[in-house]
Amino acid sequence: MAAKRIGLRQRRKAAGFTQESLAEFLGVERSTVGRWEAAETEPQAYIRPKLARTLRVSTEELQALLDDITVTDTKPSDRMTYALENPASADLVVVAYLHERLRQLDESYDQESSTSLLGTAGQLHGQVQYLRENAGNPRVRRALYEVEADSATFLGQLTWDVSQRRDHAAPLRYFQEAVAAARHARDPSTESYATLRMSFVALYGQKNAARGVTLAEQAAEVAKAVSPSLTGLSLLHVAEGHAMTGALKECEDSLKKAEAQFDRVHPDDLAAPYYTVNEFNRLAGSCYLALDLPERAEPILRMTSRALAAKKKSQAIALGNLTLAFIRQGKLDEAAATMHRTIDAVELTRGGGGLNLAFSAGRELRQWRTEPWAQEINDRLLALM
Repeated sequence: MAAKRIGLRQRRKAAGFTQESLAEFLGVERSTVGRWEAAETEPQAYIRPKLARTLRVSTEELQALLDDITVTDTKPSDRMTYALENPASADLVVVAYLHERLRQLDESYDQESSTSLLGTAGQLHGQVQYLRENAGNPRVRRALYEVEADSATFLGQLTWDVSQRRDHAAPLRYFQEAVAAARHARDPSTESYATLRMSFVALYGQKNAARGVTLAEQAAEVAKAVSPSLTGLSLLHVAEGHAMTGALKECEDSLKKAEAQFDRVHPDDLAAPYYTVNEFNRLAGSCYLALDLPERAEPILRMTSRALAAKKKSQAIALGNLTLAFIRQGKLDEAAATMHRTIDAVELTRGGGGLNLAFSAGRELRQWRTEPWAQEINDRLLALM
């Protein structure tokens, strides 16, 4: 398992130093600087003030550069094996490896079935918890809390998917674990996202719109100081909760507040990739469908389903809602064609949201069940089961 402190190396170059010249200026060996940048060792306490001045950073910024480790080889190594056998020895390189493995799993979410990811994600989460419980270094323990918050959130998401959004208790336990870990790590972004995930369970699983709105509002409040993107995403789900109760004005007010967050997104907003115009439109279309305004939902969902081609699980949800919009307007030819596209997307990923919407659309097509086209759809839904 190889790792680098890329930020430290870039800062050294920006200050005009080679490894050799920095080592000479500080009075250390060149190999010492090389080991710092390879995340093998850290500068000793006595030399840090001089190093910070030389690199023109504060002591806090220097510490951040030392903590910012990038894993360049994610194959398990003797270092990881040793850490699991001797958990008190875990260091920031081990944490970086775990974080990178989790990132890889998360990137696979939109392309692979949740069932195929669940076992690996569960094993990784167990390793993170075990190392965190036994970590001897406070900095390492805090960093492990950060990874634990992310892994618990991801595991809750997978667990809910695999249950086809029927099991609410297990996912909620994981999301609550994530909130607790995020608070230990003082990470409001992850706390907000885990809380938002709890609102999803309330809205789409328990069908408790009031509870869902409350949790989404809490998520928006936690995110307000750190992430306009998470704030906007949370407000979208506040809007959808209002839509589920038929509150058009409150829904559209929340949509406007969510849209306004796009102008506040900044380069340090880590959630920016998740709060896109496509995501806004997908939720807006869902809101109008819930408000029984399928004619307003249709053009939004039609456009969004095309734009989400690379995110199959999100696309399946948009297509499922588009199918419902067509059915409720009596556009049966378009409904049938879109239903087949929905099933195609669900077959690839088995995402719980798309799967549930496919069956909801299937129930609404029952009145035409004697028609050959409807029988074909029903056969495909039975195959999904």
